[in-house]
Amino acid sequence: MHHPRRNRLRLAAAVTTALAVTLSGGALTVPAHAVVGMAAPAASEGDVVGFVGAELTDAGLTGFLTRPERDLRRTYTRFSDGVGFGYDDDRVQLRSSRTTDYLVKSFGGKVTVTDLSDSTVFEVPLRWGADRIPAYVGAAADSVFTTATTDTGTEFEQHSAARGTVAVTGLPAGATDFAVAPGTPQEAIVTFTTEGKPAWGVIDLADGTVSEIHGRAPGADRGAIALSATHVAWTERVGILTATLFLLDRTTGKAKQLPLPDGATHEPHLGLVGRWVVYGEASEVDDPFQDPLNGLTAYHPATGERVKLIDHLTAAAAAPDALYASGGTVAQGQGVFRITANAAGRPTVTQVASNGELITVRITGQQVPSLIDLDKNDGTARLRWDVSRTSVEIKATLRHQRTGKTQSKTEHYPYTPNLVLDWKGDIGYEDEAAPNGAYTWEVVAEPLNGIGPAAVAKGSFNVVRTAHPHDLDDNGSPDLLAADASGRLWLSDTYYSRRWNQPERLEAGAGRALVGTGWQIYDRIETVGNVAGSGVGDVVARDKAGVLWLHQGNGRGGFSGRVRIGSGWQTYERLAGGADLTGDRRPDLLATDRAGILWMYRGTGNAKAPFTSRVKIGGGWGIYDDLTAAGNLGGAPSGDVVARDEAGVLWLYLSRGDGTFAGRQRIGGGWHGYTHLVGVGDADGDGRGDLVGLGAKSGVWLYRGTGDWRSPFQGRQATTELTAPASAALPAT
Repeated sequence: MHHPRRNRLRLAAAVTTALAVTLSGGALTVPAHAVVGMAAPAASEGDVVGFVGAELTDAGLTGFLTRPERDLRRTYTRFSDGVGFGYDDDRVQLRSSRTTDYLVKSFGGKVTVTDLSDSTVFEVPLRWGADRIPAYVGAAADSVFTTATTDTGTEFEQHSAARGTVAVTGLPAGATDFAVAPGTPQEAIVTFTTEGKPAWGVIDLADGTVSEIHGRAPGADRGAIALSATHVAWTERVGILTATLFLLDRTTGKAKQLPLPDGATHEPHLGLVGRWVVYGEASEVDDPFQDPLNGLTAYHPATGERVKLIDHLTAAAAAPDALYASGGTVAQGQGVFRITANAAGRPTVTQVASNGELITVRITGQQVPSLIDLDKNDGTARLRWDVSRTSVEIKATLRHQRTGKTQSKTEHYPYTPNLVLDWKGDIGYEDEAAPNGAYTWEVVAEPLNGIGPAAVAKGSFNVVRTAHPHDLDDNGSPDLLAADASGRLWLSDTYYSRRWNQPERLEAGAGRALVGTGWQIYDRIETVGNVAGSGVGDVVARDKAGVLWLHQGNGRGGFSGRVRIGSGWQTYERLAGGADLTGDRRPDLLATDRAGILWMYRGTGNAKAPFTSRVKIGGGWGIYDDLTAAGNLGGAPSGDVVARDEAGVLWLYLSRGDGTFAGRQRIGGGWHGYTHLVGVGDADGDGRGDLVGLGAKSGVWLYRGTGDWRSPFQGRQATTELTAPASAALPAT
């Protein structure tokens, strides 16, 4: 025994009253009993498919028929109560007369027509014979249409319970390839081929006669046809050409071509609502291509006005009282919609069923930590945003709040509904190092097919790094300072570039920036790291009277007012700061006096007294004309020192972590070409200390650290857009 399996839909507006016919252009009234008090249709065994993701196939006076997405089954749903009846077969259709709906099914060598008002069944057998090949070619209202190919030709017949079987007449001799679809409640549309050309006509269901035959362009697709009491609309398309739309006035017999939007290359669904022609291209909601016919649009032939009815269309079907469409709107989501003409003749849209799904793109989740430590995970942070569907353009933008600098990534055709940004702490067009501090993020997901607005989500996070001695603008990358002869102090921000198809190298970030003026009062400027405890790099400067001053960094590449540290510093020939020589995580300061003795000033982290009293390290350091604290070169946690002698030989002193050094290790010769050597720290982000050589003639070169104390530096690499100090400039190492 076969039982219906029921599934309830949420009805947005249940139809429980009589409806005026609009497609026919008349004032036909539908009795209320056609909607309420209806008998349940017989359903075959099989799981009922709910409305979610369903596509409309037919609509009538009492309900509508849908096809679940990627499924051959059908579900009939009543307007009155939202009850759905499932059918395991796709050969089920819904047809309507003026007063009643019919379920038509072709299966097992016969066509059955079930009257949904009283459940009576009319059967049309498909009679096979030795010289007879029957075919079901369509249904309209209570009528079934069949053809039979015989030795003498093709029989074309109409069958109904009320009028029996009659031959369809009025067609051209030799017509073939028949297909019948509903038109008005009393008429059907027949398409066929005559003399190799496509054509259509109107069948009067009262007697089976065909009239108003109209040919189509040779080679044209059959296309869509919509019929009302006063007009016929149809489309034609030949090959890959743009589709054309025609409207025929049935009273005068005159047809005219109507404009379709530019680029319309598909055959749209068609309908007639009052004086309006309704058209639209069916698509998946996540279709990646924008079509000018997307959604459903009403066009007024007399005025040229266009009105968008629904934003997304999956299918449309005409009922005697209205045009119905499945799809969705931005405001109401997915469902089935009823389109009629109001008292003023304008098309109106009412959602009659909803599946609770939206058509708009939504950002459904994000994985962005509130704190990003770029010293971890090789300086990379994985950020992710999820969206509700594929086929969207997703753009994520990170913005540093203080500087306004941004970094973005766009995924144009994502195969998965998300965007993943493996952020390497870079920012700006040139991928310079991103500053520490507060950031905002914004993600915009734009549907590629133009259906619905873009989705936008926003948030924030903070970036932190361990302070580095030569990072004066708080972005994790080393900076180079130089004062010119007029006392102007310049800062060159750097970053290490790994761009495709270009050599890896140290490059300028935002270009050379003026820090300030009046620095000509100093004869020595040294970058010493975070000695004031503020978390950003600081500078000490010695004036010509031997007074040492602290310029505390502001984290933006500049400095606050100076603080006097002490006097008597004119006794020193060399200063080298920025390395932690004692293992307490505070940078210390080295100085060599004129007698060649090396002294250490241990860092305190106190801005008012940043160094303790000096401690003697050892003598014999007068042979060196340049001294730099190079950071961790040998693998120990404390910083190491590099010194160059007057012959241009470079020597490495490995720190023991207690303020003393192991015996010197020769690195190599030929270093006399540089006027200054700067231990810039980790310039390339590999966790090893690097060295920069600067010279007015030689330019600026980077020596990347290896992590091996026996050979601590790789061969030199050229830099770009970095300017070495002029010969008259005061270096700031």
